[in-house]
Amino acid sequence: MSDGSDVERCGRCATSTVVDAAGVDADPYAGGHIEVEEDDVRAVSAHVVAAGRVKSWLDAIGRRLTYGR
Repeated sequence: MSDGSDVERCGRCATSTVVDAAGVDADPYAGGHIEVEEDDVRAVSAHVVAAGRVKSWLDAIGRRLTYGR
C-alpha cells in the first residue's frame, strides 16, 4: 500500500477527530506508523469474506421464503 494513492492507511484521521472532540492534548500523527500490504490483509481476512458471502446467501433465501420471490 505504498503506491502513493490517496487512501487512509491507518485510521489516523478518525483518531485525530476523536482526540479533537475529547479535548486531549495528544498528537496522533507523532511517531511511526504501520503499513500492511493489501495482499497480506486479503490473506488473513478470507474467512470474513466467506462469512459475508454465506450471510448474503442466507439473506437471499430468507427474502425468497418471506416474499415468495
